[in-house]
Amino acid sequence: MASRPKQAEPRPQPRLYLVTPEITDAAAFAAPLAAALAAGDVAAVLMRLAPGDERSLTNRIKELAPLVQKHEAALLLDGHPELVARGGADGAHLADIEAFEVAIDTLKPERIAGCGGLATRHDAMVAAERGADYVMFGDPDRHGERLAFEVIEERVGWWAEVFEAPCVAYAGSLDEVAPLVKAGADFIALGDWMWRDPAATVAAAGRDLSLPESVT
Repeated sequence: MASRPKQAEPRPQPRLYLVTPEITDAAAFAAPLAAALAAGDVAAVLMRLAPGDERSLTNRIKELAPLVQKHEAALLLDGHPELVARGGADGAHLADIEAFEVAIDTLKPERIAGCGGLATRHDAMVAAERGADYVMFGDPDRHGERLAFEVIEERVGWWAEVFEAPCVAYAGSLDEVAPLVKAGADFIALGDWMWRDPAATVAAAGRDLSLPESVT
């Protein structure tokens, strides 16, 4: 895992990473998703799938993959690495280090493999060493609980200062976007809360993505 050079160039402006609610009806979700994608600089969409049989899950992915990719964003699946290629997705996000280590060899090098649920610094470093395309900090666990925001900021800052691998910081509200940008996140994840008004939220978050002059 490469460390960040001491004389590194400033990081580029962060981009947005959208996290969907659990999707049952992909056709119905296409309109709000399209509005969000058109409203700002979106790098990736993490598609969360409501439970279903393999065929129905694959069909939901196929419904939305072209829309996301038309906007030059990557479609990632929340889990389900076995459906990535079949559904035409670009990769998968694994919810913890154990799931990531099981799935990584089936995804790389053709597909994106990201890792969240990183409770410790050690887990984050292990994920990067194993080839994660990004690590995520601040994402809720299966009970909807997150680390204290001050801890998330600190971990993002530590990662950005030391490591080259990209970091996704999960914002629990619009108010968290600017502090996470300042901390050094490469991508800002917007979760369920953004879908109440997707276009307006993406546009507002986009205005907070400009890096302060002091951030390098």
